[in-house]
Amino acid sequence: MTLRVWGFLIAGALLANAQKTHLKVGDMAPDFTLPSSTGKQISLKDFRGKTVVVAFFPAAFTGG
Repeated sequence: MTLRVWGFLIAGALLANAQKTHLKVGDMAPDFTLPSSTGKQISLKDFRGKTVVVAFFPAAFTGG
C-alpha cells in the first residue's frame, strides 16, 4: 500500500474513535493540549478567562 493510503486508513481510524462535541456559540471550548512552535506544550485551560484566538494550519508543514 502507498503511504497516502496508510495515511487515510490511520486518519479514518482516529476519526471513528473521536469524541463528538457539539458546541453552540457562547459555549466554553473543551480543554486540549498541543505543542507550540517552540515545542512547549500549551493547554487551553492555561488561558481560562482570557480572550483566545486559535488558528490551525493543518497543511502548513506537510507539503500538501
